[in-house]
Parts: sequence; structure tokens; C-alpha cells
Amino acid sequence: MSTEHSFLDLILNASLLVQFVMFLLVMASVVSWAMIFHKRKFLKQAKQYANKFESDFWSVEDLSPLYTRISNSRYEPMGMEKIFEAGFKEFVRLRKQEHIEPEAVLDGAQRSMRIATNKEMDQLETNLSFLATVGSTSPYIGLFGTVWGIMNSFQALGAVQQATISMVAPGISEALIATAMGLFAAIPAVIAYNRFSYDVERLINRYDNFTEEFASILHRHAHS
Repeated sequence: MSTEHSFLDLILNASLLVQFVMFLLVMASVVSWAMIFHKRKFLKQAKQYANKFESDFWSVEDLSPLYTRISNSRYEPMGMEKIFEAGFKEFVRLRKQEHIEPEAVLDGAQRSMRIATNKEMDQLETNLSFLATVGSTSPYIGLFGTVWGIMNSFQALGAVQQATISMVAPGISEALIATAMGLFAAIPAVIAYNRFSYDVERLINRYDNFTEEFASILHRHAHS
């Protein structure tokens, strides 16, 4: 019998609870890998959009055409584009009102940018909590399956008069598979969570810096 078949037999011969634990760990691994690929693509796209928008923003003197282009785009703006659109839209709307102080205009624009920034932060941090949960709990779930399987093996030994290693080895082996599956699910999730958290933090810092710089530009326009 091949090693692959022996491995499959150990899973099929495990107790129902251990099989359920293995199923949970496999599903957690599949879902976490799907989220890892999706999150990696999303963050890469967010960085590209941020680089392109910063290049466009600092290369123009009049921001009105840039705002018009973003507002009329058929694509939903994201990241800095969304923050810029929200701030500039509120700035223009408030400046059209009569008898309004420049500081009130700036406060309204900054408030709109803060709201847009918070929404972008929520999108950046989506699914990170799931990866953190998988990374922190999967080893313990696998360990629970292992402990249960080993406990069943020792209980079975108590029913025989002469115990041998060949009698307990299969039960312990199938129990240890649960621990291996827990590590298999946890390690990629932990690595991805740490990497994505770093990327998200850098993007959020870029958004905050842009908000401050854009607020300074709006301050000059408000008092001009």
C-alpha cells in the first residue's frame, strides 16, 4: 500500500470528532488561501492606484480638471482618489455658500476626508481579522483533535490484556494528522496576516500624509 493511501486510510479510520476537526481545518485553510490571493491582488491594486494618483495630483496646478475626471469616471474611485474627491467636493460646495468663514470650509472638507479615509481603511483591513483568527486558533483546534484521538487510543488499550505498539500506533498517527493540519492552516495565515498588516499600515500612512498635504493646499485656496 502506498504512503498516500495509508495517509487517506488514517483519516477515514479516525473517529467522527477527529474527522470533524480535520474537516474544519481543511475548510479554514481553503478559505484563508482564497482570502490571501484576493487580498494580495487588492493591496497591489491599491498601491498602483496610489502611485498613479500621486503622480497625477502633483503634476497639475489646477485641481478642478482632476476632480472632474475622477467624478465622471465610470470606475469607482478608491484610496487617495476617493479621499481627494470627497474633500474637494465638500470644499467647492461650502465655498459657494454665502457668509461662510474659510475655517468652516476647511473643517467641512477635512471632515469629509476623514470619513472617506475611514471607509478606505475598513476596506483595506477586510478579512485580516479572519486570517488572524485562523492563524491563532488552528493549532489549538488541531491539538484538540490530537488529544481526543490519543485518548481514544489509550482507552482501546485498556480493553486488551497485552498491549503492543502496533495496536496504538495507528490511532496516535491519525490523531497527529489533526495537529499537522492545524499547522498547515495556521502558518500561511500568520505569514499573510503579518505581511498584509504591514502593507495596510503603509497605505494608511500614505493616505494620512496626503490628507494633511491636501488640507494645506485647500487652506491656501480658502484664504486666497
